[in-house]
Amino acid sequence: MSRRPSGLSRRLGDGAPVPFIGSLHPKSRSSPFLSIGLVVVLLGAFLIFGYLYNSASGPDTFHTLRFQAGSSCTSEIFQALPYLKNAYGDSMRKILHVGPDTCTVVSGLSREDDTEAWGVEPYDLDDADAKCNSLVRKGIVRVSDIKFPLPYRSKSFSLVIVSDALDYLSPKYLNKTLPELARVSSDGFIIFSGYPGQRTFKVDELSKFGRPAKLRSATWWIRFFVQSKIEENEDAIKKFELAAAKKHYQSVCQIFHLKSFI
Repeated sequence: MSRRPSGLSRRLGDGAPVPFIGSLHPKSRSSPFLSIGLVVVLLGAFLIFGYLYNSASGPDTFHTLRFQAGSSCTSEIFQALPYLKNAYGDSMRKILHVGPDTCTVVSGLSREDDTEAWGVEPYDLDDADAKCNSLVRKGIVRVSDIKFPLPYRSKSFSLVIVSDALDYLSPKYLNKTLPELARVSSDGFIIFSGYPGQRTFKVDELSKFGRPAKLRSATWWIRFFVQSKIEENEDAIKKFELAAAKKHYQSVCQIFHLKSFI
Protein backbone atom coordinates (compact mmCIF):
# COMPACT_ATOMS: atom_id res chain seq x y z
CA MET A 1 0.00 0.00 0.00
CA SER A 2 2.95 2.32 0.50
CA ARG A 3 3.69 2.57 -3.22
CA ARG A 4 0.31 3.94 -4.26
CA PRO A 5 0.56 7.42 -2.65
CA SER A 6 3.97 8.02 -4.21
CA GLY A 7 2.59 7.05 -7.61
CA LEU A 8 -0.31 9.47 -7.17
CA SER A 9 1.96 12.26 -6.07
CA ARG A 10 3.89 11.96 -9.30
CA ARG A 11 0.73 12.20 -11.36
CA LEU A 12 -0.77 15.11 -9.39
CA GLY A 13 0.77 18.53 -8.99
CA ASP A 14 1.93 19.81 -5.63
CA GLY A 15 -1.00 20.91 -3.51
CA ALA A 16 -3.60 19.22 -5.68
CA PRO A 17 -6.29 17.40 -3.75
CA VAL A 18 -5.91 13.60 -3.64
CA PRO A 19 -9.20 11.72 -3.94
CA PHE A 20 -10.02 9.12 -1.26
CA ILE A 21 -7.01 10.26 0.71
CA GLY A 22 -8.47 8.68 3.84
CA SER A 23 -8.23 5.22 2.28
CA LEU A 24 -4.48 5.66 1.86
CA HIS A 25 -3.84 6.34 5.53
CA PRO A 26 -2.37 3.30 7.26
CA LYS A 27 -4.81 3.59 10.18
CA SER A 28 -7.87 3.93 8.00
CA ARG A 29 -10.22 1.13 6.90
CA SER A 30 -9.78 -0.46 3.48
CA SER A 31 -12.03 1.03 0.83
CA PRO A 32 -15.19 -1.04 0.20
CA PHE A 33 -14.61 -0.52 -3.50
CA LEU A 34 -11.17 -2.13 -3.19
CA SER A 35 -12.61 -5.16 -1.36
CA ILE A 36 -15.33 -5.62 -3.97
CA GLY A 37 -12.75 -5.32 -6.73
CA LEU A 38 -10.59 -8.04 -5.19
CA VAL A 39 -13.59 -10.37 -4.91
CA VAL A 40 -14.47 -9.77 -8.58
CA VAL A 41 -10.89 -10.45 -9.69
CA LEU A 42 -10.66 -13.66 -7.68
CA LEU A 43 -14.05 -14.86 -8.95
CA GLY A 44 -13.01 -14.13 -12.52
CA ALA A 45 -9.76 -16.04 -12.09
CA PHE A 46 -11.65 -19.01 -10.67
CA LEU A 47 -14.08 -19.06 -13.61
CA ILE A 48 -11.25 -18.87 -16.15
CA PHE A 49 -9.41 -21.72 -14.44
CA GLY A 50 -12.57 -23.83 -14.45
CA TYR A 51 -13.12 -23.15 -18.16
CA LEU A 52 -9.56 -24.13 -19.05
CA TYR A 53 -9.78 -27.28 -16.93
CA ASN A 54 -13.02 -28.38 -18.58
CA SER A 55 -11.58 -27.67 -22.01
CA ALA A 56 -8.55 -29.80 -21.28
CA SER A 57 -10.80 -32.61 -20.06
CA GLY A 58 -13.13 -32.54 -23.04
CA PRO A 59 -14.06 -35.57 -25.15
CA ASP A 60 -10.94 -35.32 -27.31
CA THR A 61 -8.51 -35.67 -24.40
CA PHE A 62 -10.42 -37.46 -21.64
CA HIS A 63 -9.29 -40.93 -22.60
CA THR A 64 -5.70 -39.90 -23.25
CA LEU A 65 -5.40 -38.50 -19.73
CA ARG A 66 -6.17 -41.97 -18.38
CA PHE A 67 -2.83 -43.23 -19.66
CA GLN A 68 0.69 -42.06 -18.98
CA ALA A 69 1.88 -40.01 -21.94
CA GLY A 70 4.08 -42.00 -24.28
CA SER A 71 3.76 -45.16 -22.18
CA SER A 72 1.48 -47.16 -24.49
CA CYS A 73 -0.15 -47.46 -27.86
CA THR A 74 -3.49 -48.11 -26.19
CA SER A 75 -4.11 -44.39 -25.70
CA GLU A 76 -3.38 -43.89 -29.41
CA ILE A 77 -6.60 -45.73 -30.25
CA PHE A 78 -8.63 -42.68 -29.28
CA GLN A 79 -6.42 -40.37 -31.30
CA ALA A 80 -6.88 -42.58 -34.36
CA LEU A 81 -10.60 -43.20 -33.77
CA PRO A 82 -11.98 -40.53 -36.18
CA TYR A 83 -9.86 -41.96 -39.01
CA LEU A 84 -10.76 -45.53 -38.14
CA LYS A 85 -14.40 -44.53 -38.53
CA ASN A 86 -13.64 -43.19 -42.00
CA ALA A 87 -11.88 -46.40 -42.94
CA TYR A 88 -14.31 -48.93 -41.48
CA GLY A 89 -17.70 -47.20 -41.33
CA ASP A 90 -20.41 -49.61 -40.14
CA SER A 91 -17.77 -52.15 -39.18
CA MET A 92 -17.23 -50.11 -36.02
CA ARG A 93 -20.58 -51.28 -34.66
CA LYS A 94 -19.25 -54.24 -32.62
CA ILE A 95 -15.63 -54.02 -31.50
CA LEU A 96 -13.43 -56.30 -29.44
CA HIS A 97 -10.39 -54.70 -27.86
CA VAL A 98 -7.50 -56.94 -26.82
CA GLY A 99 -4.79 -55.52 -24.60
CA PRO A 100 -3.94 -53.95 -21.25
CA ASP A 101 -6.24 -51.24 -19.84
CA THR A 102 -9.07 -52.75 -21.87
CA CYS A 103 -11.65 -51.60 -19.30
CA THR A 104 -10.79 -48.00 -20.12
CA VAL A 105 -10.88 -48.66 -23.85
CA VAL A 106 -14.22 -50.47 -23.65
CA SER A 107 -15.73 -47.65 -21.57
CA GLY A 108 -14.50 -45.06 -24.05
CA LEU A 109 -15.64 -46.89 -27.17
CA SER A 110 -19.05 -47.56 -25.61
CA ARG A 111 -19.64 -43.80 -25.49
CA GLU A 112 -19.49 -43.67 -29.28
CA ASP A 113 -22.80 -43.72 -31.15
CA ASP A 114 -23.93 -47.12 -32.40
CA THR A 115 -20.86 -48.87 -31.00
CA GLU A 116 -20.89 -51.98 -28.85
CA ALA A 117 -17.53 -52.68 -27.22
CA TRP A 118 -16.07 -55.77 -25.55
CA GLY A 119 -12.63 -56.45 -24.17
CA VAL A 120 -10.00 -59.07 -23.40
CA GLU A 121 -7.46 -58.25 -20.70
CA PRO A 122 -4.40 -60.48 -21.22
CA TYR A 123 -3.00 -59.78 -17.77
CA ASP A 124 -4.19 -59.83 -14.18
CA LEU A 125 -6.55 -57.10 -12.96
CA ASP A 126 -5.17 -56.79 -9.44
CA ASP A 127 -5.60 -53.01 -9.34
CA ALA A 128 -8.96 -52.83 -11.17
CA ASP A 129 -11.45 -50.23 -10.00
CA ALA A 130 -15.15 -50.82 -9.28
CA LYS A 131 -16.22 -49.91 -12.82
CA CYS A 132 -13.78 -52.38 -14.34
CA ASN A 133 -14.84 -55.12 -11.96
CA SER A 134 -18.43 -54.47 -13.00
CA LEU A 135 -17.52 -54.96 -16.67
CA VAL A 136 -15.82 -58.25 -15.76
CA ARG A 137 -18.85 -59.48 -13.78
CA LYS A 138 -21.12 -58.71 -16.73
CA GLY A 139 -18.84 -60.65 -19.07
CA ILE A 140 -18.15 -57.57 -21.20
CA VAL A 141 -14.47 -57.76 -20.28
CA ARG A 142 -12.73 -61.10 -19.87
CA VAL A 143 -9.31 -61.92 -18.45
CA SER A 144 -7.78 -64.40 -20.88
CA ASP A 145 -4.29 -65.50 -21.88
CA ILE A 146 -4.09 -64.63 -25.58
CA LYS A 147 -1.46 -67.32 -26.17
CA PHE A 148 -4.42 -69.69 -26.23
CA PRO A 149 -7.68 -69.69 -28.27
CA LEU A 150 -9.91 -66.68 -27.57
CA PRO A 151 -13.18 -67.52 -25.75
CA TYR A 152 -15.43 -66.44 -28.63
CA ARG A 153 -17.08 -68.02 -31.63
CA SER A 154 -15.86 -67.27 -35.14
CA LYS A 155 -16.88 -63.84 -36.47
CA SER A 156 -18.30 -62.77 -33.11
CA PHE A 157 -17.16 -59.17 -33.73
CA SER A 158 -17.15 -56.94 -36.75
CA LEU A 159 -13.74 -55.51 -35.84
CA VAL A 160 -10.92 -56.43 -33.45
CA ILE A 161 -8.39 -53.87 -32.18
CA VAL A 162 -5.29 -55.11 -30.37
CA SER A 163 -2.78 -52.83 -28.64
CA ASP A 164 0.28 -53.32 -26.43
CA ALA A 165 -0.24 -57.07 -26.30
CA LEU A 166 1.48 -58.63 -29.32
CA ASP A 167 4.75 -56.83 -28.53
CA TYR A 168 5.17 -59.18 -25.57
CA LEU A 169 4.66 -62.39 -27.53
CA SER A 170 7.37 -64.45 -29.17
CA PRO A 171 6.89 -65.57 -32.81
CA LYS A 172 5.94 -69.00 -31.46
CA TYR A 173 2.81 -67.57 -29.81
CA LEU A 174 2.15 -64.94 -32.48
CA ASN A 175 1.62 -67.85 -34.86
CA LYS A 176 -1.31 -68.88 -32.65
CA THR A 177 -2.69 -65.47 -31.65
CA LEU A 178 -2.88 -63.72 -35.03
CA PRO A 179 -5.09 -66.44 -36.59
CA GLU A 180 -7.36 -66.17 -33.55
CA LEU A 181 -7.77 -62.41 -34.09
CA ALA A 182 -8.63 -63.09 -37.73
CA ARG A 183 -11.04 -65.85 -36.74
CA VAL A 184 -13.21 -63.92 -34.24
CA SER A 185 -13.52 -60.84 -36.51
CA SER A 186 -15.65 -60.53 -39.63
CA ASP A 187 -14.43 -57.24 -41.19
CA GLY A 188 -10.79 -57.22 -40.16
CA PHE A 189 -8.49 -56.56 -37.24
CA ILE A 190 -6.13 -53.71 -36.40
CA ILE A 191 -2.78 -53.91 -34.64
CA PHE A 192 -1.31 -50.97 -32.71
CA SER A 193 2.38 -51.68 -32.10
CA GLY A 194 5.28 -49.60 -30.85
CA TYR A 195 8.19 -48.51 -33.01
CA PRO A 196 11.61 -50.05 -32.31
CA GLY A 197 13.46 -47.94 -29.75
CA GLN A 198 10.29 -46.11 -28.78
CA ARG A 199 10.23 -47.21 -25.15
CA THR A 200 12.80 -48.24 -22.59
CA PHE A 201 12.54 -51.36 -20.46
CA LYS A 202 10.98 -50.96 -17.02
CA VAL A 203 11.25 -53.34 -14.07
CA ASP A 204 7.50 -53.20 -13.33
CA GLU A 205 6.83 -53.99 -16.99
CA LEU A 206 8.67 -57.30 -16.63
CA SER A 207 6.77 -58.24 -13.48
CA LYS A 208 3.39 -57.63 -15.16
CA PHE A 209 3.98 -59.00 -18.65
CA GLY A 210 6.59 -61.66 -17.90
CA ARG A 211 9.07 -60.27 -20.43
CA PRO A 212 10.09 -56.89 -21.84
CA ALA A 213 8.35 -55.68 -24.98
CA LYS A 214 9.92 -56.72 -28.27
CA LEU A 215 9.26 -53.75 -30.56
CA ARG A 216 9.61 -54.84 -34.16
CA SER A 217 9.95 -52.93 -37.40
CA ALA A 218 7.23 -52.66 -40.05
CA THR A 219 9.37 -54.81 -42.33
CA TRP A 220 9.46 -57.57 -39.73
CA TRP A 221 5.69 -57.45 -39.22
CA ILE A 222 4.86 -57.49 -42.93
CA ARG A 223 7.16 -60.45 -43.49
CA PHE A 224 5.51 -62.24 -40.58
CA PHE A 225 2.03 -61.54 -42.00
CA VAL A 226 3.06 -63.07 -45.32
CA GLN A 227 4.51 -66.15 -43.62
CA SER A 228 1.30 -66.51 -41.58
CA LYS A 229 -0.85 -66.09 -44.71
CA ILE A 230 -2.61 -63.05 -43.22
CA GLU A 231 -3.40 -60.37 -45.78
CA GLU A 232 -3.26 -56.63 -45.28
CA ASN A 233 -6.52 -54.77 -45.83
CA GLU A 234 -5.47 -52.45 -48.67
CA ASP A 235 -8.88 -50.77 -48.94
CA ALA A 236 -8.93 -49.87 -45.23
CA ILE A 237 -5.31 -48.70 -45.40
CA LYS A 238 -6.07 -46.26 -48.23
CA LYS A 239 -9.18 -44.85 -46.52
CA PHE A 240 -7.40 -44.48 -43.18
CA GLU A 241 -4.33 -42.78 -44.66
CA LEU A 242 -6.45 -40.41 -46.76
CA ALA A 243 -8.56 -39.33 -43.76
CA ALA A 244 -5.44 -38.97 -41.57
CA ALA A 245 -3.62 -36.90 -44.19
CA LYS A 246 -6.46 -34.38 -44.38
CA LYS A 247 -6.06 -33.64 -40.66
CA HIS A 248 -2.25 -34.01 -40.67
CA TYR A 249 -2.52 -36.88 -38.20
CA GLN A 250 0.60 -38.93 -37.57
CA SER A 251 0.39 -41.85 -35.20
CA VAL A 252 3.06 -42.36 -32.56
CA CYS A 253 2.61 -46.10 -33.08
CA GLN A 254 2.61 -48.46 -36.03
CA ILE A 255 -0.91 -49.31 -37.21
CA PHE A 256 -1.56 -52.41 -39.31
CA HIS A 257 -4.89 -53.12 -41.01
CA LEU A 258 -5.45 -56.82 -41.64
CA LYS A 259 -8.15 -59.00 -43.15
CA SER A 260 -10.25 -61.55 -41.31
CA PHE A 261 -10.39 -65.15 -42.40
CA ILE A 262 -13.11 -65.78 -44.97
